[in-house]
Amino acid sequence: MNLHNIGDKVKTLRKEQKMTQEELATLAGISRVTLGKIEKGYFGSVSIKTLDIILSALGYEIDIKMKSGFGLGVLGEL
Repeated sequence: MNLHNIGDKVKTLRKEQKMTQEELATLAGISRVTLGKIEKGYFGSVSIKTLDIILSALGYEIDIKMKSGFGLGVLGEL
């Protein structure tokens, strides 16, 4: 997953778990406004730690994988 897709993924996961932005924000220790911005792709000064806490509250974690194709999507990802 690319960085610019994380906001959409967080929103999708939150909705799948039938959580409101307020509920997830409270679990993650951030404001609902900040979570809303993240879901819209506006990361500003959001730290990796904050993203990790949000994903952890949803039952997920950050994973690192080797980049292929100099940042271009491979055929199977297009």
